[in-house]
Amino acid sequence: MVQAGAMITTTRAPALPIPATTLAQLRVRDDAGRRPEVSVDEVGGSPLRCCLRRARAGERVALASYAPLRRWADATGAEPGPYEEVGPVFIHAEPCAGFDSEELPLLDGRRVFRAYDAAGRIVSGHLVELTDDHESVLAEVFAGDRRIVLVHVRAVEFGCFLYEVRCAA
Repeated sequence: MVQAGAMITTTRAPALPIPATTLAQLRVRDDAGRRPEVSVDEVGGSPLRCCLRRARAGERVALASYAPLRRWADATGAEPGPYEEVGPVFIHAEPCAGFDSEELPLLDGRRVFRAYDAAGRIVSGHLVELTDDHESVLAEVFAGDRRIVLVHVRAVEFGCFLYEVRCAA
């Protein structure tokens, strides 16, 4: 871990939500080939991967299967093989304003940072506790191995994909 007072140089792009073109596809048919389940989040709290915030009470959300590594591999030509995962994500049922911030979102729980190389293979994994400085841990992940091009941030308790962060260099 980073020493208190240590200087961190961040070499990362902002947190990336699911892209708008992909969201439009997922609202029709998800990555498992099914129609998404649309409902009203009566109490709020569902982690939305379109705008990287929690749903507010009364918002319409869709629960869809999403394969983030598959989508990234299709765009880059990588071959992740058995590392490809398909899992549930919440998104707004209709298009929203999206996410536009340099801050890491959805830090209200334990997280796993899964780091991948350019071939789509897992290079490392890091358990991040609620009390950890997520930004510092992420900087360490990118600085610790030059092969890392992509980090998936996932919730520990449910294993769900939250968002990705790419190496800016």
